[in-house]
Amino acid sequence: MKKETIKIGGMTCAACAQRIEKSLRKLSGVSGINVNLASEKAYVEYDPQLIRLSGIRQAIEKLGYKPMDTEKDAAIDSDKLEKQRAIKILRIKFIISAVFGLVLLYFAMAPMISWWPFPIPEFFDPMMQPLRYALLQAGLVIPIITAGYKFYTVGFKALIAKSPNMDSLVAIGTSAAIIYSVYNTIRIAGGSHMAVEGLYYETAGVIIALILLGKYFETRSRNRTSDAIKKLMGLAPKTATIIQEGKEAVIPIDEVEAGDIILVKPGEKLPVDGIVIDGNTSVDEAMLTGESIPVDKKAGDKVYAASINNNGSITYKATNVGADTVLAQIIRLVEEAQGSKAPIAKMADIVSGYFVPVVVIIAFLAFLGWLLTGNGLSFSLTIFISVLVIACPCALGLATPTAIMVGTGKGAEYGILIKGGEALETAHKIDTIVLDKTGTITEGKPEVTDIIPASGISAQSLLQIAASGEKVSEHPLGEAIVRRAQKDGLGILKVDSFNAIPGHGIEVIIDGKAVLIGNKKLMDDRNIELGELKGSSDTLAGEGKTPMFIAAEGKIAGIIAVADVVKESSIKAIKKLQDMGIEVAMITGDNRKTAEAIARQVGIERVLAEVLPGDKAGEVKKLQTEGRRVCMVGDGINDAPALVQADIGMAIGSGTDVAIESADIVLMRSNLMDVPTAIHLSKSTIRNIKQNLFWAFGYNTAGIPIAAGILHLFGGPLLNPMFAAAAMAFSSVSVVTNALRLKRFKPYH
Repeated sequence: MKKETIKIGGMTCAACAQRIEKSLRKLSGVSGINVNLASEKAYVEYDPQLIRLSGIRQAIEKLGYKPMDTEKDAAIDSDKLEKQRAIKILRIKFIISAVFGLVLLYFAMAPMISWWPFPIPEFFDPMMQPLRYALLQAGLVIPIITAGYKFYTVGFKALIAKSPNMDSLVAIGTSAAIIYSVYNTIRIAGGSHMAVEGLYYETAGVIIALILLGKYFETRSRNRTSDAIKKLMGLAPKTATIIQEGKEAVIPIDEVEAGDIILVKPGEKLPVDGIVIDGNTSVDEAMLTGESIPVDKKAGDKVYAASINNNGSITYKATNVGADTVLAQIIRLVEEAQGSKAPIAKMADIVSGYFVPVVVIIAFLAFLGWLLTGNGLSFSLTIFISVLVIACPCALGLATPTAIMVGTGKGAEYGILIKGGEALETAHKIDTIVLDKTGTITEGKPEVTDIIPASGISAQSLLQIAASGEKVSEHPLGEAIVRRAQKDGLGILKVDSFNAIPGHGIEVIIDGKAVLIGNKKLMDDRNIELGELKGSSDTLAGEGKTPMFIAAEGKIAGIIAVADVVKESSIKAIKKLQDMGIEVAMITGDNRKTAEAIARQVGIERVLAEVLPGDKAGEVKKLQTEGRRVCMVGDGINDAPALVQADIGMAIGSGTDVAIESADIVLMRSNLMDVPTAIHLSKSTIRNIKQNLFWAFGYNTAGIPIAAGILHLFGGPLLNPMFAAAAMAFSSVSVVTNALRLKRFKPYH
């Protein structure tokens, strides 16, 4: 199966998206289709053996829509220019329709308003010159119809194809007004001067002008919903400086290949991913991770495209280029998420599919009902036009995708990558979070926490002896001791001999002295008394730390405790989650004593200890059988099965392929505060979608009966079609504007 994204021009409402989806789903070889009105794109999954992409594009064309070019290279610039051009054209069309519409409205309304200070010239007076008056109005409406011609070409095409959309409603309504007005103009020409009262040219003209205004504001607002993806796409530099045969050469970024040696000077952006081979610097990776603190880089460290080199010059070897860079993966992930549908959207889709045909039927029934009760053709026609115009389902089609686009884009801005609408919706229902201990709650690498020397030896001397012995060992706990000694600026002493004792520790000779470094069992085997340090040893073990004992010349010299320390953000994040009403559990392969010590530090009561990596998914499943909605948070590598099993899988501090494949949400930073932020973002977005759907459904539910004349039945006013047009136009704008409020979302700190 192959996945492709096709940009589609000419969609105007939810019914258009539904029509394209329904038609493409019938094509042999198309297994998945999702058309997003807000992004104006179709996300197609198909079998290239059964159907070509060109066949899918032809099917879209047959429906009356325009499949656009989807070349990745020109995507950002062409998309930006295309949207700017669309906004400019809409503005021009609105100005034309507004100018002629206002003049038309003046000529139509002035004769009816006695107090109006600017009377119509006698040359066009409707009572004295009715034919001239009618022809003037007909002439003024022609430029307006020309400006809004797409309502007719698209609307009637959709009607003929038995898939009426918003344009169909506008086209039918305004055409009815114009045809009736033309009929009355002919009657005036035939001598029936009273037919001047049956002219509705201004109704059609003002409706088109108002809808074009609404479309202009809507397009401008919708353009802002994809700001996040545009920012991401604009991050990568256009060129790269590579070293060829000892010389610098500036080449387009598209020509960079894996293995090229790239030079990056202070202040420049890194063009592709790679590994530093020379130089030291600090790199700002905020655009990828949301982390504002620059990261120090030296030879052997990984660097990523679009990050900014702050101070030193570095050369690095390109490893991932083009579509394989972390930035490209993030862009792809965000694009797919923005194009996806949340389950909540399915209800709106179903309603939209039936909505327009039902509205047309209601409009005809209302028209016939009022006509048959003796209210006259003009009155019934007003009702007919009002119902058609007020009921356009644009707001319904935009309610969900706009909120998802803004929500997922905002997440990406803070290094929270949400893979789709379903993940976004499910996250707000989470009531239990399972946190992996190592690398999630803790830093993931051991550090020295305590140095307790025996009497007669200093802490620095003890650390120096232990680091000298462990320098030749490759044990992770030994590496932690060496790192601490280097940090404290201690020199390494010469080791004369080294002997590893498996499962116990090491035996070395330093400056002629026999030194033992290892666990308590090693001390017991060599009959070394712990003396005053026995109590300290037990206390350290109870705190979840690993005590390493150092003995010199057969006597205890001290204890150095090593532990995988808790991240600064863990306690705060866990407290925040608990305040949100979410139960937090910890899962680890460590022994129960160590696990419970860590859990006490961070305030977790439920501990799942001594769990093998392969059994983590089973533990998640057990929680799900209790009726819980579970989110698993892990590093995305050995936690992959558990991430998949959970209702929501979050991979923290990882941009790896495994994380992106396994997790529903990828948190680019190793900051646990991003977990409550992700859930808070989900809640905010779903709340926004529900608000949008409420207003969209509520507007149409209330608007149609009023337009059909229900208030008039009880002595109330009749809805003028022009007011119906204004209400319809701004309902879409209000939905998009409400979605844009999500741009104010702030993460937890």
